[in-house]
Amino acid sequence: MHPTEEAVPTRVIGLISGTSVDGIDAALVDISGIELDLKVELLAGATYPYPAELRERILAVGAGVAISMAELAEIDDAIAQVFAQAAQNIQIGHQPATLIGSHGQTVYHRPPKGGAGEQGSRGREMLTTHGLNPSYSLTAQGTSLGYSLQLGRGALIAHLTNIATVSNFRVADIAIGGHGAPLVPRVDAYLLSHPQEGRCIQNIGGIGNVAYIPPRHGDWLSKIRAWDTGPGNSLLDLAVEHLSAGAKTYDEDGNWAASGTPCNPLVEQWLNQDYFHLPPPKSTGRELFGVTYLHQCLKDAQAYQLNPADILATLTELTAASIFHSYRTFLPEMPQRVLLCGGGSRNIYLKQRLQFLLGSIPVWTTDEVGLSADFKEAIAFAVLAYWRHLGIPGNLPTATGAPQEVLLGEIHQGQS
Repeated sequence: MHPTEEAVPTRVIGLISGTSVDGIDAALVDISGIELDLKVELLAGATYPYPAELRERILAVGAGVAISMAELAEIDDAIAQVFAQAAQNIQIGHQPATLIGSHGQTVYHRPPKGGAGEQGSRGREMLTTHGLNPSYSLTAQGTSLGYSLQLGRGALIAHLTNIATVSNFRVADIAIGGHGAPLVPRVDAYLLSHPQEGRCIQNIGGIGNVAYIPPRHGDWLSKIRAWDTGPGNSLLDLAVEHLSAGAKTYDEDGNWAASGTPCNPLVEQWLNQDYFHLPPPKSTGRELFGVTYLHQCLKDAQAYQLNPADILATLTELTAASIFHSYRTFLPEMPQRVLLCGGGSRNIYLKQRLQFLLGSIPVWTTDEVGLSADFKEAIAFAVLAYWRHLGIPGNLPTATGAPQEVLLGEIHQGQS
């Protein structure tokens, strides 16, 4: 499906909060073009922290704490309100936007039954921890479709901002059998591909995900591969909060980890986890690489008598090693360049460890090729909203496992 008339420049706001629940990334962009002529100009980008109490409630829900439907609705609305406020703030000093693309806040993600992202042994441990029988689930009763829940309803954002809002991007892909993730690779393909160079676009948010983009010739779009590589910052942030008794929420520049020494036998042990060996397409989240997983990692580390810095260095090595392992195992060929984005791209120690493992393959950030590493994901959901508005599919079947391209997102009109 293609639009019937040429796309004209549109001012769009992209909003997203990742699995780290750090806050809302907001990007105000001018967008023009459609595919290879797609152009984005970042006018403003900012991260707006969640109110502390709301962040704790989101993390609790994501960790499986039981709440009532009334509480769920309350949190859904509270997230929408802070997303709407972020949309209003990012426009200050600029001409107003005409469209919002809001990914919302993921609190639960379950890949399709039989898909590569299904829970492995640690996932079964997590179900037991949450008081559920791992042998009984909806998927065991014949539900083959995946499920993904993003809070911060678009209808309320549209109502509060009076701007048309596209949200719930994942459900259309999931409805036809896809994972609903990762959704950014199609945007990456048109903004970051190269005529001669194969590239990996590696996002390191709470979860790591990669888009492998071959050189841009021939049937290149069908050869793109993308999947979630495993933990990004999720285990690191949880460990920092635990080891600092709540005094810190992240390891700035990776300095704490850099003062320690990785325990390689532990990394090798952790890399035996089921998820790392399942072929793409696959997706994961805090349901697997969350609090329960961290506690098991800390328990494993006791045998090696590691100090806090060593623990962080070892968890950082797991993120880097899982990315390298994923490339070496599942890519048709190694990339000629890796472009990092997301919060983890600012972790100097993590970037150094990944560069060490990749050897001569240059590890850059997307900043170095003209696209903000901090706000690339928010920019991507602005583009996905723009495509939805034009009637252009946003998913990439080779990335999500869906059988076909579909329009992504539900459109909510602002007040008339």
